Amino acid sequence: MLLALRLRAGCQISGMLSRSLMTAGTLQSKGPLPDMHEVRDRLRAIVGASTNWSDHRQAMEERKSLQSLLANKQEDLPARKMKDSYIEVVLPLGSQPELREKYLNVYNNVRFGRILEDLDSLGVLICYTHTKDDTRQKSPLSIVTALVDKIDLQKEVIYPDCDIKFTGHVSWVGKTSMEVKMHMLQQHNGVYSPVLDATFVMVARDPENRRPAFVNPLIPEGPEEENHLKQGESNKMRRVAFNTASLLKMAPTADERNIVHDMFLNTLDTRTVSFRSRVLPPNSVWMEDAKLKGLEICHPQQRNIFNRIFGGFLMRKAYELGWATACSYGGSRPYVAAVDDIMFQRPVEIGSLLFLSSQVCYTQGNYIQVRVHSEVSDPITREHHTTNIFHFTYKSEKEVPQIVPQTYGESMLYLDGKRHFDAAIQSRNGQNQNL
Repeated sequence: MLLALRLRAGCQISGMLSRSLMTAGTLQSKGPLPDMHEVRDRLRAIVGASTNWSDHRQAMEERKSLQSLLANKQEDLPARKMKDSYIEVVLPLGSQPELREKYLNVYNNVRFGRILEDLDSLGVLICYTHTKDDTRQKSPLSIVTALVDKIDLQKEVIYPDCDIKFTGHVSWVGKTSMEVKMHMLQQHNGVYSPVLDATFVMVARDPENRRPAFVNPLIPEGPEEENHLKQGESNKMRRVAFNTASLLKMAPTADERNIVHDMFLNTLDTRTVSFRSRVLPPNSVWMEDAKLKGLEICHPQQRNIFNRIFGGFLMRKAYELGWATACSYGGSRPYVAAVDDIMFQRPVEIGSLLFLSSQVCYTQGNYIQVRVHSEVSDPITREHHTTNIFHFTYKSEKEVPQIVPQTYGESMLYLDGKRHFDAAIQSRNGQNQNL
């Protein structure tokens, strides 16, 4: 109950603050809003990235000279306000029909995977805006996505023939990390209505992307921004607590152990007295039979401004495999309800083989919780490393079968999926009560 109240309070604060920053940004803005193409052009200019793959080594060598521009301590950097990093960006699907093909899916709606790519690019630009030094053309910082904390959706369908607007700002700052709040709205009959709210965490590193670098501190203006800053700190503590209680480190709780044991008893063959004789209950699917796999060759076309594979591309590919898994499992079109706790554990190098494994790990009613594991393989050394774990909550058009684990490892996947589902739905319900 307490957590739900905190979530609702956070949603109210975010909404009020975003409206006030939007008003300030509207008063300061001149001319048309930038689009996503301009966002990516700005990012390339900020870091001095080349548009030609053949020039990437020289561009990275030139960034080494920026090392001396890094601050020795955070106190040496000027403090910034939330409005300093506030950005509005338009995705003109309605006014520029030639853009629609890239964003269109088979249902004549907008592909959510493309939206993930745009959010990732925008989040990085917001952080560069927070840390910018007007006396320098290039930034010595390498800012990358560390975590997608959560994405809550208010609409199931995103229309391909109406303009979209993204807004966002830095909402919390640590020593070398920044939390970014972003909102997406879509225009209908001349009015923009909310579609989703996203919280990303970015980290700053040195020009060669090897070690952490300090970022400008953030000072709040007024009680709304002070509460927003407190919410950012609360989010950090929540993430620490969730990680500490991970089933990879700690045993399940007593209630969770009861859930696993009840499911085990429900699958025993009553005709025998053997622990090994298992029977699948009606309207159920073994977890082993609810997975899909994919492979991507990491080409230069998908590189980011630091010549590694673009994090938004990884999210899009994982989302689409997760969607296909949910669609195959539920037997009807699934809609994404929430995204949470995407941790970028290590970068993906160009030339790597990217293996994606998608698994239905929890179901409830018409909801499907999908976990996507990604790992890279160096085709020369044959070394494998986990790069990301993705968690997606999908809502099917009809009630879906119950997923049933058989092994202890699958039971832990089930409990982990339930934890992520409960957190996502609780956050989603808090959002809906404030719409």
